[in-house]
Amino acid sequence: MIVNIALLTVTDTRTFENDKSGAILVKKIEDAKHKLIDRKICKDNKEDIIIILKDWINQSKIDVVITTGGTGLTGRDITPEAVNEIADKHIPGFGEVFRTISLKTVGTSAIQSRACAVLANGKYVFALPGSSGGVTDAWDGILKHQLDINHKPCNFVELFPRLKEK
Repeated sequence: MIVNIALLTVTDTRTFENDKSGAILVKKIEDAKHKLIDRKICKDNKEDIIIILKDWINQSKIDVVITTGGTGLTGRDITPEAVNEIADKHIPGFGEVFRTISLKTVGTSAIQSRACAVLANGKYVFALPGSSGGVTDAWDGILKHQLDINHKPCNFVELFPRLKEK
């Protein structure tokens, strides 16, 4: 099953030409045979991030939104706060599993990541770190499997038809 994905890089310093983490995700999305519907770069500004996220979660052609950047601890890192503003349900296991995977690659520095995931208007929204290692850990360790309808015993994709149930 093809998953339609929108990708947002949150950064004060990167452009499409030097957005290494965004480029890694674009390639991984293509390699998984999913479709990149939209890609944007946005400054670390909560209101701007929220506007983009709200637009994407209201587009029927988008199934999943992935952000990269802004999940750390500095004053400008506000992506989780923006994601929280649009959230209907939190998926705490995502951040827990992500930090467990990252522990193997960056050691105890994994605790500095606030990577998270939510459901918003029946869409999955994943907030990943801005580092190339972080997005690789998240995709290879979690998203590649959970966005694959063939992954067993269960996966995020098989829940698509039921995410808007009341």
